[in-house]
Amino acid sequence: MIPLRAFAIASVILAAPAAAQTGETATASFIDQDGQETGNATLTQTNAGVLIELEVADLPPESWIAFHIHEEGVCDADHDHEGAGGHFSPSESGHGFLSGDGPHEGDMPNQYVPADGVLRAQVLNAMVALDGGETDLRGGSLMLHAEPDDYVSQPSGDAGARIACAVIE
Repeated sequence: MIPLRAFAIASVILAAPAAAQTGETATASFIDQDGQETGNATLTQTNAGVLIELEVADLPPESWIAFHIHEEGVCDADHDHEGAGGHFSPSESGHGFLSGDGPHEGDMPNQYVPADGVLRAQVLNAMVALDGGETDLRGGSLMLHAEPDDYVSQPSGDAGARIACAVIE
């Protein structure tokens, strides 16, 4: 059995786009605040949404950190990854699992980083797809933040600095 803190699996209970073809994939390589590559992710379309499998090193050990999808595929370490824009939200819903008008498509559960500083996780996001449609993630980015998401604060859950960014290709 895999300890929960080492392998986070989460899903959001919303219908996945019907047109998505199971097995379609995308990839993303994470860079840190210094522009150094620190990990990667594989995104796979499933019948239930997009499964994001990631492994990222050099993160704050023994801490919970926010994990989001951002709207732009720009990871610019020189500018604190601000080029990634805001959270991916084609539905224009509010941010947060606990907010009255959320969540939006870019919201995902906080992730736990164990003592070795390496996040290894599988996260299922049922609100997005790899199908060329409005909720297609390609051209956006995956973002890890320094703090946990509070799931309520607008527009980004008070999640702190953008510490690792990956363009989804």
